[in-house]
Amino acid sequence: MPPCRLLPPALVCSIGDDLTTIANALLTGRRGLEYDDVFTPGRPLPLGRVTTSLPAAQTLPPAHRSRNNQLLAAALEQLAPTLEAFRMRCPDARIGVVLGTSTSGIGETETALAERLREGHWPDDFHYQRHEIGSPARFVAERLGLDGPAYTLSTACTSSARALASAKRLLASRVCDAVIAGGADSLCGLTINGFASLEALSDRPCQPFSAQRDGINLGEAAALFLVTAETGGIQLSGYGESSDAHHISAPRPDGQGAILAMQAALDMAQLPATAIDYLNLHGTATRQNDSMEARAVAHLFGNTLPCSSTKTLTGHTLGACGALEAAFCWLALNGGRLPPQVHDSDVDPELPLLNYAKATTHHGRRAISNAFAFGGNNIALLLERCNE
Repeated sequence: MPPCRLLPPALVCSIGDDLTTIANALLTGRRGLEYDDVFTPGRPLPLGRVTTSLPAAQTLPPAHRSRNNQLLAAALEQLAPTLEAFRMRCPDARIGVVLGTSTSGIGETETALAERLREGHWPDDFHYQRHEIGSPARFVAERLGLDGPAYTLSTACTSSARALASAKRLLASRVCDAVIAGGADSLCGLTINGFASLEALSDRPCQPFSAQRDGINLGEAAALFLVTAETGGIQLSGYGESSDAHHISAPRPDGQGAILAMQAALDMAQLPATAIDYLNLHGTATRQNDSMEARAVAHLFGNTLPCSSTKTLTGHTLGACGALEAAFCWLALNGGRLPPQVHDSDVDPELPLLNYAKATTHHGRRAISNAFAFGGNNIALLLERCNE
């Protein structure tokens, strides 16, 4: 396949809204979780809420006024210099947009629906379009004046990782010369109470792979890359996708689907497992996910590959996590340091032994980022720093 370069990402999450701040938090293991019961009255939960300022909703077109699009607008402001520089290099470039989300504007619809039930009518400024899954990609394309392919994927927690894989395919097929790819998800009542009904939420900061793990923390984020067909830099060298076809919300226990995805990413990049220097675990801190993933990673990589779950820091950002955690791999490869595994308790001795990363200097060239989702869909992204 042709080159697939990931230019510096634009990120907004609970540990910051610029790469320097985020990298410092990420590489020192500083959590961005705060207790809040706005969605669960009487039950404060640790949430990875974005607290930095965002573009005001009133500055967005009425049909696009959602927190999801506010997060994207903030990320687009960061991405603007990278995009402008690329357009100077390639003024006639055909640029597409592929994003992932699981919430879109559901939060705004929740507020509007409450008013309708209370007052008997929808708010005057309500637009259902902001709720639609396709809204994020339309918003970005319209904001930037792009007329190329623009679509949104919604495959739960793999959504934005699949957006990056889709960008690579668009470049390979020569449909686009560059793609803005990534995703965004925002906190809302539907997702928080939905996970609560599944008894999947933890009332304390989550503990991936810990003996004491008891569920996830939720978060919100936007993560965008400009993906180009240029050589050098950090490349998306491979991806692998699979489907467990096992259960609507539980992973296949033996990890075979995860193994297939990681092996497919290695195969596309034409690399052996021993060539990988770091693995960002999906690591949700649920009993079943961590057990499955530990089995899969140990099977393919043994117990020497440094790995960590960064959801201890940001919370699980759902449809945004695939691109966000790929960006964390980008930062690790670019900066020469690994995100440490943050544990407040002992690693589960019943899990296969893994080499959990510490905050040390590291000069690896290749990383894999895993994302797994409801419905048993799995994806692994393989990033590689090229010697220029």
